[in-house]
Amino acid sequence: MDALYAFLSDPWAYWWLRTVVYTLMVVVGVLLSVAYLTYAERKVMGGMQRRQGPMTVGPFGLLQPIADGVKLFSKETIIPSQAHRVVFLLAPMILFALSLVAWAVIPFDKDWVLANINVGVLYLFAISSMGVYGVIMAGWASNSRYAFLGALRSASQMVSYEVSMGLIIVCVLLVAGSLNLQEIVLAPRPFWVQVLLFPMFIVFLISILAETNRAPFDLPEGESEITGGVMVEYSAMAFALFFLGEYANMILMSAITVTLFLGGWLPPFGMSFLAFVPGIIWFAMKTALILFVFIWARATLPRFRYDQLMRLGWKVFLPFTLIWVVFVAGTLMTFKALPGQAESYNPVATIAKDIEIESGAVQKEVEKVIHEIEKPIEDKKVEDSTKGPETMEEKVE
Repeated sequence: MDALYAFLSDPWAYWWLRTVVYTLMVVVGVLLSVAYLTYAERKVMGGMQRRQGPMTVGPFGLLQPIADGVKLFSKETIIPSQAHRVVFLLAPMILFALSLVAWAVIPFDKDWVLANINVGVLYLFAISSMGVYGVIMAGWASNSRYAFLGALRSASQMVSYEVSMGLIIVCVLLVAGSLNLQEIVLAPRPFWVQVLLFPMFIVFLISILAETNRAPFDLPEGESEITGGVMVEYSAMAFALFFLGEYANMILMSAITVTLFLGGWLPPFGMSFLAFVPGIIWFAMKTALILFVFIWARATLPRFRYDQLMRLGWKVFLPFTLIWVVFVAGTLMTFKALPGQAESYNPVATIAKDIEIESGAVQKEVEKVIHEIEKPIEDKKVEDSTKGPETMEEKVE
C-alpha cells in the first residue's frame, strides 16, 4: 500500500496513470457506442420503413451487434493476389486509428478532456483531413479499378467539403475568440449571436454528412456503379475496421458539432435550473440528436449524382460560407462584440451607449458656444467694476 501511495504521489506517474485510464475509457466507450449505433440505426430505419429491425438475437435484439462482431472476427481475411499486402492491411488500421485519436481534445464535461490544448480546433481539422490518406491507400493497394475510382471519389469529396467546414469554423472562432474547445463551449453567446450562427450550423450539418461519406452523399460506395467502392476487395476484420472507422467518424463529427454550436455539456437554451444534470449526460443526448439526423437522412433521402455533390460543395457552400464569414465579422465589429473588446454582446446597450456619447458631445459643443457668447459680457462687467464710481466733475464734463 505504501508503494502504491508513493507511486501515485509522483506527478509523472499520476499523469501517466490518468492518461492510460482516460484513454481506455474513451476507446471502450467509442467502441461500444459504435456497436450500438449500428443497432440504433437498424431500429430507427426499421421504424421509419414499417418493419421491426433486429429482434431475435437477445432481448429486443440487443445482442445483434455482438453477434455481428463475432462473425466478422471469425471469418478469413482474403487478400487479392495482385494487391500490395502491407498497404492493403495498413489502410483500414489508419482510418480506424484516426477516428480514435481525435477524441483526445473533445471535452465531455468541465475539465473532462484528455488534452486541453489551446489549438484543439486545428488538431481536429488536421486529424479529419488525414483520413484521405487511408482511403487513397486502400484504393491503390487493392489493385482494382472499382476500388481506385471509389477512393478518388471519396478523396475529392472530403477535400471539397473540408474547405467549407473550415470557413464555418472561422465564424465560430470569431465569436469565441479561442481555438480551445472548452473556451469555445463557455464563450458567451446571446440569442442574436446564435441566430447569426444558425445558417452555419445547417451548412456544417450537411457538410459532415459528405465528410463521413454518408447518405445522401455516399457516392464512394456507389453499389450501382462501382460495386462498393474502396471496400470492394476487403473482407472479415479488415472490412470491419472500415465499418468501425465510418461509424466512429459519425460519432466524432456529431461531438464536434455539439461542441461548436450546441453548447457542449451545458444545459440547452441556457436553462440554468437544469444544471444539476451531469454535463456528460447533456453531451451524450445532444450527440445522439445529431446522430439521429444522420440516420434520418439515410432513411429518407435518395443518393445525389456526383455532379450535384460537387456543385453543392463548390458553387453553393463555398461562396455562401465565404460571404457569411465577412458578414459575421462585420456585424461583430459594428456592435463592438468581438472577443476582447470592452463592449458587451448586447447590441441594444451598445447602440444606447453610442447615442449617449454622441449626445454628450453635442451638449459640450452647446456649452462651449454659450460660454463664448457670455465671455465678452462678463469681461465688460469686470472692466466696469475696476473703474470705480464716477465723480461729480467727471459727470459734468
